[in-house]
Amino acid sequence: MTDNNENVVPAEEVNHEDFEDAENENVSTAFPFDNDGEMRTVFSDPVNFNVKHPLFNAWTLWFDNPGKKANTASWSQNLKELITFDSVEEFWGVYNNVAKASDLASGSNYHLFKKGIKPMWEDPENELGGKWVIQFPRNKTGEDINTLWLYTMLACIGEGFDYADEVCGAVVSVRKIFYRISLWTRTSNNREICETLGRQLKQTLGLTPVQQLEFQPHSDAIKSGGHNKEHFFV
Repeated sequence: MTDNNENVVPAEEVNHEDFEDAENENVSTAFPFDNDGEMRTVFSDPVNFNVKHPLFNAWTLWFDNPGKKANTASWSQNLKELITFDSVEEFWGVYNNVAKASDLASGSNYHLFKKGIKPMWEDPENELGGKWVIQFPRNKTGEDINTLWLYTMLACIGEGFDYADEVCGAVVSVRKIFYRISLWTRTSNNREICETLGRQLKQTLGLTPVQQLEFQPHSDAIKSGGHNKEHFFV
């Protein structure tokens, strides 16, 4: 994908029918073995696996590239729901068949949110929350952003946070001179919960002590003018 075609969905967009066919052919919840009694996971056989490992929550992957002159209405129209998955196998199928973050056009975003939560401030699950944010210089990060985004997604879908119920989703944003990763939370007024999530995200990303994440309440982004709530860092 290039910056000259900013409104194109990633070339490797997920084909829902392919996943449905693969699921019907390869997965049997009642009889998860072949005739020879062999159990094959997606890790041992990515094509002919016969076992699924369910996730605690279903997750939806979204994509948008609104362009330089986007407003709230046009951004919402450009937000595309790619696919919802609820197993480890389906996650890896999705991850291996969409464009990597480093290949997205400038202005693009991937959003991975729990099923039923839209990646916007106005969603009832998000409106009282906030997000942990960190930016990475694009010229120094390169393809490492793919690993950082992968680790963030795995921490989310694997319920790797102490307050996993407080996690709504995560976003990776591609801009001209930087990448940005954000972790969205349900709450912004419980500092203990927010700081715990921030510290764990920092550990997940393998950041150094001098690399800081900033917590930004959504209410500050919605309202114009100065900050209304205290921002804090880990």
